[in-house]
Amino acid sequence: MLKVAMLSKWHVHAGGYANFVKNCGKCEIVAVWDDDAERGKAWADELGCEFVPCLDTLLAREDVEAVVCDAPTTAHKDVLVKAAKAGKHIFTEKALCPTVAECLEVKKAIEEAGVTFVISYPQRGRPCVQFAKKMIAEGAFGDITLVRTRDAHSGVSGNWLPDYWFEKKDAAGGAMMDLGCHPMYLLAYFLGKPKRVTGMFTAPYGKPVDENAVAIAEFANGALGVAETGFVSHNSPQTLEIYGTKGSMIAHGEDVQFSSQAIGSVVGGFIKPDLPRAKKSPLEQFIDAVIAGTGSPEGLGIDDAIALTELLENSYKGDENNAIVEIK
Repeated sequence: MLKVAMLSKWHVHAGGYANFVKNCGKCEIVAVWDDDAERGKAWADELGCEFVPCLDTLLAREDVEAVVCDAPTTAHKDVLVKAAKAGKHIFTEKALCPTVAECLEVKKAIEEAGVTFVISYPQRGRPCVQFAKKMIAEGAFGDITLVRTRDAHSGVSGNWLPDYWFEKKDAAGGAMMDLGCHPMYLLAYFLGKPKRVTGMFTAPYGKPVDENAVAIAEFANGALGVAETGFVSHNSPQTLEIYGTKGSMIAHGEDVQFSSQAIGSVVGGFIKPDLPRAKKSPLEQFIDAVIAGTGSPEGLGIDDAIALTELLENSYKGDENNAIVEIK
């Protein structure tokens, strides 16, 4: 059984991760750390394990082999560098860090320690995303000209997100830094390295962070990427659109329409393609990889984590400075 420590219950997904680790039949939760002692102690009691108030003490324990990090985003760098230096395998919630400079410190520690690292990018395993990735590899879109991704909900307008979620000192941002990670890491997955980025973020309900956000990027191949997100949209479907010189795809959830001149059986309009199975969740892939010693799974490693932060950091700079940010 893989011995796992849970690092903080700050993130709204922490409880779900802990339940999976506890019930997957491959792991045992041996300890909890949280910078909020009251929150951490209550969670440890709930999980039936020990609460350790000192992070250094927890990471020095030989019975901790891996950690699941749900600490505030702004604390990730310090927490994860310590975990890597202690030789612990790392699963972390996204975004990795608010800045690329911080991410590079984490990367250095991970590579020096030789530990397995996985970031939580669940939408990279969706059937429509895997289908699109395969079609890109096969040239079915020709030259991609534009990718549009959207993920939004009513967390602010529906008043169901917790108040602490809007503390910039912890969260590092608002809708784009949180839910916007999903459309942003999909753009990076499909289009690669960005050349320039900008963002336009608003807060119509008056929160101190962005509630409604759009980022636009030009990528190295000349394609444009549009990432849309927000906490103020009712019943907004997860949307993925890919347009190219020879093919197009439009997906609302897993309802996919696909057209391609490059594939003989897909001509003259749209079809509903057969989709692959969804991949295992990133957390399950992490557990399996640590047990098998196979390293970071495809699309979920440290460089994937840095690519997301590159887009996020520069989109925020673009919004704050009313500018287009060139990336070198």
